[in-house]
Order: sequence, then structure tokens, then C-alpha cells
Amino acid sequence: MKEIEYIGYAAGILTTLAFLPQALKVFRSKKTRDISLLWAVLMIAGVFLWLCYGYANRSLPIMIANGITLLLLMVIFVFKLRFK
Repeated sequence: MKEIEYIGYAAGILTTLAFLPQALKVFRSKKTRDISLLWAVLMIAGVFLWLCYGYANRSLPIMIANGITLLLLMVIFVFKLRFK
């Protein structure tokens, strides 16, 4: 593994962990009033494209981080639609 990939893993861990508290809060409280639907849709689209980019470049840090982030965003999105 190249040393530069450690930066990719660190960035992926930090940005993915940033979504975890919000996803857990939404999951526990079932409240999504303050979450913008447009924000959720744009974030899902953007993270999905990052995942595709990582796959195309065979970049494991990008694929792992964006795959997990996409799952967390999907939880938030589903709850946003379900608990309007």
C-alpha cells in the first residue's frame, strides 16, 4: 500500500464518522424535521458518484468510506420520507 492511501483512509474514516451521530439521532428520535430533503438527495447523489469514482480508480479508501457513508445517508433519507 502506498503511504498516500493512509491519508485517504484517515479522511474516509473522519468524514464517514461525521454522519454516524446524525444517523443515530434520526434512528432513535424518528425526527427529521430539520433535515432538508434537497440536502439528502444531493448528498446521496454526490456520495454515490464518489463511490463510482473510487470503483473506477480501484481506490479502496474511497470505496469503503463512500459505501458506508451512502448507507448512513440512506438511513437518514428513508426516515426523512417516512417520518415527515
